Amino acid sequence: MRGLMPLLMKHRNGERWSEEERAVLLRDLRALSNLSPYLVPLVMPGGVLLLPVLAWWLDRRHHRRVAAGADPADKA
Repeated sequence: MRGLMPLLMKHRNGERWSEEERAVLLRDLRALSNLSPYLVPLVMPGGVLLLPVLAWWLDRRHHRRVAAGADPADKA
């Protein structure tokens, strides 16, 4: 991922990407798309502000499993 931002900014600054740079861009963007959806708020600008919302959503899913009687923590 190192060097991704300068490479992305190259096109914005009016320069053209070479074929090798395009291949690097595709590789890096595909690697980013494989990230867990839970990590996306951390890499977004201002994403730290979304952490309370993410915690609420994850906790909401936990409460739903407990209500259904499928909480593995209760079996320990």
